[in-house]
Amino acid sequence: MPLTTQATPTTYWLEHAWLGTHVEPGVAVDTADGRITAVRTGADTPPPGATALRGLTLPGLANAHSHAFHRALRGTVQVGSGTFWTWREVMYSVADRLTPDTYYALARAVYAEMALAGITCVGEFHYLHHAPGGTRYDDPNAMGEALVSAAEDAGIRITLLDTAYLSAGFGAPPDAHQLRFSDGTAERWAERADALKERAHARIGAAIHSVRAVPAGQLGTVADWARERQAPLHVHLSEQTAENDACRDAHGCTPTRLLADHGALGRRTTAVHATHLTTEDIELLGDSNTGVCMCPTTERDLADGIGPAARVQDRGSPLSLGSDSHAVIDLLEEARAMELDERLRTRTRGHWTAAALLRAATADGHAALGWDDAGTLEAGALADLTTIALDSVRTAGPLPRLAAETAVFAASAADVRHTVVAGRQIVRDGAHTLVPDVPTALAESIAAVRG
Repeated sequence: MPLTTQATPTTYWLEHAWLGTHVEPGVAVDTADGRITAVRTGADTPPPGATALRGLTLPGLANAHSHAFHRALRGTVQVGSGTFWTWREVMYSVADRLTPDTYYALARAVYAEMALAGITCVGEFHYLHHAPGGTRYDDPNAMGEALVSAAEDAGIRITLLDTAYLSAGFGAPPDAHQLRFSDGTAERWAERADALKERAHARIGAAIHSVRAVPAGQLGTVADWARERQAPLHVHLSEQTAENDACRDAHGCTPTRLLADHGALGRRTTAVHATHLTTEDIELLGDSNTGVCMCPTTERDLADGIGPAARVQDRGSPLSLGSDSHAVIDLLEEARAMELDERLRTRTRGHWTAAALLRAATADGHAALGWDDAGTLEAGALADLTTIALDSVRTAGPLPRLAAETAVFAASAADVRHTVVAGRQIVRDGAHTLVPDVPTALAESIAAVRG
């Protein structure tokens, strides 16, 4: 059933609701045709026929940065030590074994895990386009279509961020692993991406994998493609100091400056990671209203460093959150980690309120993915909801009016009880309604691509 299709109008009674600024007890939310039609406060008990969602209900969470196939690396890449670059070799070995069918099965399981974690929309940073060796499939977008179908069958929304990945480094051709990522030129990338079609649950955006992976003279082609379609444009930015050093050697400037000089920054652009920025970089991002997506669990798993999230936001960059490599899939942990990492770096507390962190995980995350009509509990918004239990061993005890603080600083994905997408309950009482056994789906799909 398409996400915009609701069999009948439905009323949800929210025991407690986060309304953007505060927690409100007793809220009735009417939904029809996949959208919220009314929000009524002062409902002390469930109205007749309403579905009760007990706990704290938020707008659905937006995972603004995902590489679905990285989920197969969980556990494996935590053995021993190594660097980002040795981790990348393990990642390539999994990528080499994926086909459209095995990618669909893996992504469906991963997106179902996201739904169980309260995520209702994912930004899939997709660069695994072709068969090993670079041969195109009969449908050149077979891998992207597998992801779009996987999201639909797992019951969540997706923005497919089709990614240009053309070189192994500044001036270097793709290596053997990267041949399946590359379209050869940005023009050929654009021709293939043009064939992707949006659907009720799916929007199409663009991505520049990184300044090392797209030659400077072709950055504008990708940026123009997104601009002409008013589509999101995402880019990995300054995740590693080695990228900054190589960019300075090749172009005499930082990656941020290179993107700015080629028209790739702006309010529809999101820089992912942005870990190692200069003061000028922060000014370029903020002054252009370029968003920044932080992925703290991946950034610390890979020992990338702690990005200047507070400084970029203070300069004007909206923040979003992503689970990236899926070391864990838990947007509450990403929100908490952004604040706690900043505390460690500065040795001061209180850089973001719980409300600000939830906004990054909801409204601002959806905006980064091109879903400006999602991420709030108000009439006209998409009817996407996430309910967090307030009676688990992690969340029991605090006053209900502190439920937002409890959710951000104590709860985890394991506390998500209900997930509603387009007015349909996708997760009910902690169980996925479309994928009956998510752990088995994960185990089997990962085993199919494990070496």
